[in-house]
Amino acid sequence: MAAADKLTGLKKAAILLICLGEETATKLMRELTDEEIFKVTRCMASIEHIPDEIKMRVLEEFEMSAESQAGLVVKGQEFAKKLIAGSGSKNRETNLMRQFVSGTEARPLETISKLHPAMVAELLEREHPQTLALVLSTQTTEHAGAIVAHLPEEKRADVIHRIATLDKVSPSVIDRIEEALSKEIGIVVGAQELRQVGGLKKVVEILDSMTDNLDSDILDSLEQVDPDMVENIRKMMFTFEDLCALDGRSIQMILREVNNDSLTLALKTASDEIKAKIFANMSSRAADMIKDDLDAMGPVRLSEVEAMQQTIVKIAMKLEEEGKLVLGGKGGSDEFV
Repeated sequence: MAAADKLTGLKKAAILLICLGEETATKLMRELTDEEIFKVTRCMASIEHIPDEIKMRVLEEFEMSAESQAGLVVKGQEFAKKLIAGSGSKNRETNLMRQFVSGTEARPLETISKLHPAMVAELLEREHPQTLALVLSTQTTEHAGAIVAHLPEEKRADVIHRIATLDKVSPSVIDRIEEALSKEIGIVVGAQELRQVGGLKKVVEILDSMTDNLDSDILDSLEQVDPDMVENIRKMMFTFEDLCALDGRSIQMILREVNNDSLTLALKTASDEIKAKIFANMSSRAADMIKDDLDAMGPVRLSEVEAMQQTIVKIAMKLEEEGKLVLGGKGGSDEFV
């Protein structure tokens, strides 16, 4: 172990908690945030022996008195897990333990998150599309999108379709995939808990992160396989708040299709930005009326507000299909003549 003057603050905190013992350390841990607990317990897990001079120096630095004693021999993994077990509610304990286990073991899926997207695409290119979909669903949105962009064009839509249809995956399936991946990237496979992967939300996030209009190309290909899914994806990719990205002419065109009562209901939970955008594209008299109605409006069901917002979004999408306007997004900066 490094000399005391070379130890990081995190290392000193981990040593101090170990020296204080489980009971006292557990009480202190309850005052920490989840992120702080995660960091300090990971650090504890790497400690097997604390030299006496290090122990004394750390205690002195924290202005605590301690009797001189031989260095401590500890089992860092066990000590850290016991502290987590006493960190509070059962849900908090479960979440922290999951982070601790995944953070102290080298996992194939974690290693993939650190590899260059092109390298991952090459590594997984020959895998079954379902395996590809599962692996990508465990990655961050940006990383998954970059990996998809490096896949062969003919595979992209299929993989996106499979991600959208993924739900919960059993530990055994994760284990088999990680075992296969470990042979390719040469790391140890660890245990994996049941987790939620994939789904339309994951697909929307991946597509939103993509550049060079690849999202449109993928959706066009996917539409030939599952048009209903593409419609749902498009709905999720454009929301009521996204109306802010439209120009005044497009906003006015949409407003002509919506009566004032419906618009007032939709604006009940809207941001100041979208309200300002809409009020700027109607007569001052109509805007004042809606503002007065909003002030006078009592409590309404959130589901009713969201349903009306979605109705207005559908009007916008219908106008786009008719070629009367272009919805905001990556294509918003395209030049039209």
